Amino acid sequence: MKEKELQRLKELKKIEEHIHKEEKIKYICGIDEAGRGPLAGPVVVASVIMPEDSMIEGVNDSKKVSEKKREVLYDKIKEEAISYGIGISWHDEIDKINILEATKKSVTESIAQLKTKPEIILVDALKNINTLGIPYHSIIKGDAKVYAISAASILAKVTRDRIMREMDEIYPQYGFARHKGYGTAKHMEAIRNYGLCPIHRRSFTKNIVKNNP
Repeated sequence: MKEKELQRLKELKKIEEHIHKEEKIKYICGIDEAGRGPLAGPVVVASVIMPEDSMIEGVNDSKKVSEKKREVLYDKIKEEAISYGIGISWHDEIDKINILEATKKSVTESIAQLKTKPEIILVDALKNINTLGIPYHSIIKGDAKVYAISAASILAKVTRDRIMREMDEIYPQYGFARHKGYGTAKHMEAIRNYGLCPIHRRSFTKNIVKNNP
């Protein structure tokens, strides 16, 4: 590993190092989501506990990592993780309870899947969440500041991207494999041409397509 990358990772782990040393905490869980903004598909939340000495080269905020590199990191993170969980809320649930509440619900689901109970949770930005009694800190832009949250962001993003590639095979006219459900010009054009498909979020698209069930 190059020195520059090593120093970047050390910087990314500063908050966790402080918690490990000063608070004598062993199991720190990082949480992040993918898919709050798209017009279609689910929101996905990942919770992950990484070993204290974990230093996987390339781990970063998923938005700063290429799709190809994320796939490689996804496998490495899963292999090295002490435990991880994935919570998913689909379009119909998002429409029913709204995107924020659906995201919070998925947070709780992902924590419940952890086989090792964390002593503290570090989550990207979210507040007023049910962490099943585990203390948590909400960190603004945590996916770019905390190693475990960066790892969670990659798990969440890759999981959701894979789902959207599967959806592309079912609804090929919308181009989900390319834009993953986000409101790109091509996606908007497809909606105007074909209307909404079953996985579109009606609460997100009501101003785009009128009178579409």
